[in-house]
Amino acid sequence: MERRSIVVLAGGFGGAKLAHGMALIADEAAIDLSVIVNTGDDLEVHGLSVSPDLDTVMYTLAGLANTDTGWGVRDETWSASAMLDGYGAPVWFRLGDRDLGTHIGRTKLLRDGRRLTDVTAALTHGLGIAARLLPMTDERVRTHIRTAEGWLDFQEWFVRRHHADPALEVRFEGIESAHPTPEVAEAIARADLIVFAPSNPFVSIGTILAVPGMLTALMAAEARIVAVSPIVGGAALRGPADQMFASLGGESSAAGVARHYLGLHPGLLDAIVIDRQDASSAPEIEALGLRVQVAQTVMTNDAERAELARAIVSEA
Repeated sequence: MERRSIVVLAGGFGGAKLAHGMALIADEAAIDLSVIVNTGDDLEVHGLSVSPDLDTVMYTLAGLANTDTGWGVRDETWSASAMLDGYGAPVWFRLGDRDLGTHIGRTKLLRDGRRLTDVTAALTHGLGIAARLLPMTDERVRTHIRTAEGWLDFQEWFVRRHHADPALEVRFEGIESAHPTPEVAEAIARADLIVFAPSNPFVSIGTILAVPGMLTALMAAEARIVAVSPIVGGAALRGPADQMFASLGGESSAAGVARHYLGLHPGLLDAIVIDRQDASSAPEIEALGLRVQVAQTVMTNDAERAELARAIVSEA
């Protein structure tokens, strides 16, 4: 069987689960998998460089993820965090003991002058991950959210305030100076299929697409581009995507996801995968010029992750 190159754009746990599904079927489907990951959520905690979305995807692909929380490592301990709390350090962004090893390693390599792409490759190699995990850019980009109380760093809004404040505007600090890495550009150019994972269209996939040159690279690619809706039955399975559709404009529905992506660039998508619960919206989406695939997009276990991946690949 001839091998195919598949690229997944991902952020957060939804993106990690689909990437894992693709990895689970990589051998049987003869897939070479690359995952381009949002880095707009990155931050510095206790002097360490933390990349939450990269780590979520990495831990999930390595079989280490805490599936109860959707972040961090399973069977984690918290001794270091307890010590920091005793010293009066802010610990609202919690780093477990095993997780700290990742951030210490990343920070050391970055301070040695290594690119984030190369650092990520070293970490994934250490965990035995076969897929290529690619930061969307090596430049520093930070997502900010405007609320009624002003601009907040993404993690302040998302974690500390539990995304309770309606998001009135999103901006990406440093995006003007960013560009896709050579590895990202090559992966897109060589892809046979490009998939937008069921991640937040505004602050996960949207951040990746905002990198100057990313949309141009995607539109120039010969691969089909397929999005998986993160909205099921009008709601986000996890996170604030549905709330953001309400506060930023649009409709929290599978059709609303399709219109959002097409609004970024007409012709950006060839198809969209929607959940069985939303099958009745297929004609509305097809009227936008997209092929619609109906599948079970809710992934509660490894078997369902693999089954969704098979469905997407089989229809490509």
